[in-house]
Amino acid sequence: MASRTLAPLLRQSLRASTRSSFAATPRRCLNTETAPALYSARATVVGARTGHVDGENLKVDLTMAKALGGPGDAGKTNPEELFAAGYGACFQSAMNAVAPTLGVKMPSAPEDSIVESTVELVGSMKDLDMGLRVQLLVKVRGIEKEKLEEVVSKARQVCPYSRATRGNVWTEVRCEAMD
Repeated sequence: MASRTLAPLLRQSLRASTRSSFAATPRRCLNTETAPALYSARATVVGARTGHVDGENLKVDLTMAKALGGPGDAGKTNPEELFAAGYGACFQSAMNAVAPTLGVKMPSAPEDSIVESTVELVGSMKDLDMGLRVQLLVKVRGIEKEKLEEVVSKARQVCPYSRATRGNVWTEVRCEAMD
């Protein structure tokens, strides 16, 4: 009986302590359910992880990664690679968008601004309890590390992938200034 009475109080105190640890993160005002669509991407998948993806500008064959017991066929990809590519590209675009608001000029040569993204499938396939973990390594030439960290911090606030995964996917972002 006591556990039934204390459980709601415990949940409430945990929620309150969790909220306060995220107090520095600005609240999102965008209601994604009702906001106007800026762009829609569609893909049709046939055959799951060993199948094929067709999109308006995308034709990709999929393979099960060797690490997951599949063949890891050359020239084919998997959902984690696609997610890593999408997240990296989106994050880099967010950096380019926020840099001017911080008085930072991003390099114009593409090879002078790189985002290396790693997406790991984690958990237990046996128990069907899986999730994702993300690491982003941001390398930019010509910007001091402290300034780059400011750009990255603000990019994390506006990047749609960062917003979608916040609180759900463990994400580490590291910065390196390139010489």
